[in-house]
Amino acid sequence: MNLEELNDIALAMVAPGKGILAADESTGTIKKRFDSIGVESTEELRRAYREMLFTAPGMEQYISGVIMYDETIRQSAADGTPFPQLLQKLGVVPGIKVDTGAKDLALCPGEKITEGLDGLRERLAEYYELGARFAKWRAVITIGEDIPSNTCIETNAHALARYAALCQEANIVPIVEPEVLMDADNTIEECYEVTAHTLKTVFDELYKQNVALEGIVLKPNMVIAGKKCPTQAEPEQVAEMTVACLTNHVPASVPGIAFLSGGQSDELATLHLALMNEMGPHPWELTFSYGRALQAAALKAWGGKKENVEAAQKAFLHRAKCNGAAHDGTYTPDMEKVA
Repeated sequence: MNLEELNDIALAMVAPGKGILAADESTGTIKKRFDSIGVESTEELRRAYREMLFTAPGMEQYISGVIMYDETIRQSAADGTPFPQLLQKLGVVPGIKVDTGAKDLALCPGEKITEGLDGLRERLAEYYELGARFAKWRAVITIGEDIPSNTCIETNAHALARYAALCQEANIVPIVEPEVLMDADNTIEECYEVTAHTLKTVFDELYKQNVALEGIVLKPNMVIAGKKCPTQAEPEQVAEMTVACLTNHVPASVPGIAFLSGGQSDELATLHLALMNEMGPHPWELTFSYGRALQAAALKAWGGKKENVEAAQKAFLHRAKCNGAAHDGTYTPDMEKVA
């Protein structure tokens, strides 16, 4: 492990004014996205769609890294340049999703455990050769009646830490992603409690497994009320409670925190991030690692047609620019009117 190198990459991933594009949808997930715009999910169309995002003129001003799926990291642009090389030439760090998905956690009804540790050392070595310099592993924590259990939180935290240790051994920066889902009817206070417990457990496990915090990026949920909760918190409260939770549970040695959007609307995910950065300075960079919240407008504008590529790239760049401004704390809702 070269800690100086890992720290340099982690800092590049959370560089001021930039954030991470999550383009790591599995084949099943991207099929659902394509279905929503009436486009068939073929390997060539998936490749063309990813190329459209990666080659949007000036995207590197706002995007520091791209998380890819196994299929994507092996694909190339139309001119034959492998995607990892294309991104590297732009100064964008190539990354790879390495977990194999969340499965039912045995004897814990309604809860999930993320799998993918078997053979991970060998896969990381191959991904490094392909150009990946960071990886992602997502753990899922569900709020519901009598859940999450300690078993679920501890088992997922242990797996996250084992994954992170294997990444650092391979000189790959691990994105550590413990996601408390926002799908239930829980209040923002309940989300705070579960997120705090989860983060404390995750950092305990990272410490036990000798993971160097200077060489990771944390990808957590924001502290937010569940989608089905009748009382939704104001954006200012979301920002305040999220920052309080992170301040209490994330060591200052972590270079950066890149939030997932977790089903928030595009503009709300941007506003929440902006409000948090306005409260700074913080001991770590606060940025974004959005998937749908960066891509939804571009996907709709594209519609699978070559003649729509320019319009789709503009839609993608607009969202990237707004989120880059949110990272700097310079975003205003007026920026949306320019679109």
